[in-house]
Amino acid sequence: MFHWLEKNPFFFAVGVFVVIAFAGLIEILPNFAEASRPVVNLKPYTVLEMAGKNIYKNENCITCHSQLIRPFKSETDRYGQVSLSGEYVYDRPFLWGSRRIGPDLHRVGNYRSTDWHENHMLDPKSVVPQSIMPAYPYMFTKTTDIDTAYAEALTVKKVFATPYDAPNGTKLGTLDEGRAAALEEAKAIAADMKNKDVKDAVARGEIPQIVALIAYLNRLK
Repeated sequence: MFHWLEKNPFFFAVGVFVVIAFAGLIEILPNFAEASRPVVNLKPYTVLEMAGKNIYKNENCITCHSQLIRPFKSETDRYGQVSLSGEYVYDRPFLWGSRRIGPDLHRVGNYRSTDWHENHMLDPKSVVPQSIMPAYPYMFTKTTDIDTAYAEALTVKKVFATPYDAPNGTKLGTLDEGRAAALEEAKAIAADMKNKDVKDAVARGEIPQIVALIAYLNRLK
């Protein structure tokens, strides 16, 4: 049989391809399945983080910022550990991006603080003099849409079996419980901010957009 294959290059090539393809599947598929599982301790977005992600999308931040650190030393030296597929399992849609007019943000929660984001969003040049990013002062007064964020979280829970309300996981609960949890999270963030209007708004039970956006950015680690 092997002599016959040697005399028929076409069938020999097909046989080699089949063997290599089969071996590749045996080697690659298990690793791919493992890599696509949630990384250890990864939790679904809280309602406030989901609201912040929606603001990030609505403001089209993905136009200038990627969220994908590639396995190159120049990137890991600047931005941190390479991105893992298992870190995106609760992202719908993914916000990988394709341009970097500004820096990658996938690990921004590891090296930027709440007050840094506060100053940067209000006046980018005050913290990065060469910045070309626009200011977003209206985020400090515009109220966050928490109900839509809750509805989105509830949708991915029911449609994609996102493990909300699992033991030791992110709690979703009812709409009122989601609102209450978002407000408590907002209070913790506002406590680290300097803007008095933001603090007063949160104290009244309102959540300015800047607070939700910071909650989302702080999650990116």
